[in-house]
Amino acid sequence: MSNSYNYRHLYYFWVVAKEGSMSKAAERLDMAIQTISAQVHELEKSLGYLLFKPAGRGIALTESGFAALEIADQIFSIGEKLPEAVRDAAKSPKTKIIVGVSDGLPKLVTRQLLEPILKHKDAQLIAHEGKFEDLLADLALHRLDIVLADRPAPNNKNLNVYSEELTRTSMAWYSPKQFVKKAKKDFPHCLNELPILIPTPHSTVRLLIDQWFSKHGITPNIVGEFEDSALLKTFAASGLGVFPAGKLIEKDLKETYGMELLGDCDDIYEYFYAIRSEKKIQNPLVQAIIKQ
Repeated sequence: MSNSYNYRHLYYFWVVAKEGSMSKAAERLDMAIQTISAQVHELEKSLGYLLFKPAGRGIALTESGFAALEIADQIFSIGEKLPEAVRDAAKSPKTKIIVGVSDGLPKLVTRQLLEPILKHKDAQLIAHEGKFEDLLADLALHRLDIVLADRPAPNNKNLNVYSEELTRTSMAWYSPKQFVKKAKKDFPHCLNELPILIPTPHSTVRLLIDQWFSKHGITPNIVGEFEDSALLKTFAASGLGVFPAGKLIEKDLKETYGMELLGDCDDIYEYFYAIRSEKKIQNPLVQAIIKQ
């Protein structure tokens, strides 16, 4: 937008276009026709294109005018919402927190980590899921208040962020009921035969699970790999396979998905971190996550 372009010029053009004539626009705005005409000409001058053309005794939009009207409709449609938005914000001021959630983080764990925020009165949570590296970039640019991930931020002097371990959980294998009786007698070697659902390598725990398979001499029968942990559990609940998960969410897995514990692998731990860009925490909602 050039320095000579302002919304007053655009608004007068918009009213003229909507009313269909300078005279009707002047009547609606309670202004002189000459004033309205001058404002529209100023807009045309700043854009470098004519927006109206003669049409009989009146005027009509040019092709450039139609393009300008389409944009003006969007601008002033949004502008009409301004008073309501300001009024609502004044009525119920909220403390906002924008959280980035790494796509490798299990959904049930994410819910547990974010629950303290929702216990705060007048809290507003905005959660964005994305790739770990993209979230760190947004955090460094202060587009996010905090990032939750299954790994700390890498050591990078150009990336001024701080990682803090929130919690950890040992891993276990969970199963739909139809596999449990047979499998428990021969755990973990039953994983050579049972259908396995597993996270893709984007999750840090996947490498540990692969190493655990090798340690126990297991050639797993992997039937599905999932980036989305909730989708993995949905497939498991349908009876399509067994899967690894943190014992931190065992209660949820049993109550929500009907899963049963198949066996432990206590030598594997899954870690969860909060990563922030400020050394001294100002936002009380960020403090609620860190101090839980």
